[in-house]
Amino acid sequence: MDNKIENDEISVKEVMQKLGGVVRYIKTQWKVISVFILIGASIGLLVAFFTKPTYTAVCTFVLEDGSKAGGLGQYAGLASLAGIDIGGGGGSGIFQGDNIIELYKSRLMIEKTLLSEVTIDKKKQLLIDRYIDFNKLRSKWKEKDHIDKISFNNDPNHFERKQDSIISNIVEIFDKKVLSVGKPDKKLSIIRVEVVSEDELFAREFNLKLVETVNNFYTQTKTKKSNQNVTILQRQADSVKRVLNFSIDGVASSIDAAPNANPLLLTLKAPSQKRQIDVQASTAIYAEIVKNLELSKISLRQELPLIQVIDAPVLPLAKEKVGKLKGIVIGGILSGFLCLIFVVCKRLFKSLMS
Repeated sequence: MDNKIENDEISVKEVMQKLGGVVRYIKTQWKVISVFILIGASIGLLVAFFTKPTYTAVCTFVLEDGSKAGGLGQYAGLASLAGIDIGGGGGSGIFQGDNIIELYKSRLMIEKTLLSEVTIDKKKQLLIDRYIDFNKLRSKWKEKDHIDKISFNNDPNHFERKQDSIISNIVEIFDKKVLSVGKPDKKLSIIRVEVVSEDELFAREFNLKLVETVNNFYTQTKTKKSNQNVTILQRQADSVKRVLNFSIDGVASSIDAAPNANPLLLTLKAPSQKRQIDVQASTAIYAEIVKNLELSKISLRQELPLIQVIDAPVLPLAKEKVGKLKGIVIGGILSGFLCLIFVVCKRLFKSLMS
């Protein structure tokens, strides 16, 4: 038992002695560490001096889903019994939960936005051309890929392989570094869209155009089924109305053909009576279609989502840049820490070898 306690005491003493030796060795290397700190601080200063500032465009908006049927539910139920869908189901479909956030990050939406034309400094240009210009990508493509001239003004459905490849690379960069979409609070319906870029005007215009593009796509997709129902019912109503007008004209023509018909000759009344039956049938059908058409229009209005922008990006945007003092401090600390690790590892390696 006493030997065990003694061995423990010896081992603790040995550890303390080794630590003390490491500390003394570090003190002897203070010149090397100081040089590394100065080098790191200089590198930090250069990085802070040459790094371009970035601008952040932020847009927040509230999204209220208008898919709830409300008081229309009873009419939707009755209409469904007759085989008529007036779009009052109220399902959120593909936009349930946070799917709209992923929609913002999709290639389709980013590509549509990049290929949109905007006016910057009183000059109309595509956003993708603006992005390529301020990043000086054309000169890089010319040197590396031998791509001299490339345009994105034609139909996206007829883009060549190199155009699609460039867009794919830019979309990947946006997903990783440029675009950020999320909810500040998961319990709320407020969505926050951030765009970070070295070009202040590009960041603002891209943010605004992306919000507009995605919200329009969301609204169109959300109400697509109801719009189709309204279109079909409107077409049917117009068709039945033409038939009804034709039948009314037919009744008048039949009566005019025999204005003073002999009451004993029933065959003379048959044409006008047939036309009157057509008029009555067409009237009933037309009234039913018009009723369903109005219900479908009400359903369409209720399904329209409410998208209200709360805060739009305004100039000047929030600017972020590494300060000179910050660069010096961070560079010095990092280089000093790395040098310290190197010195300690070197000391331990020599101890093990000896």
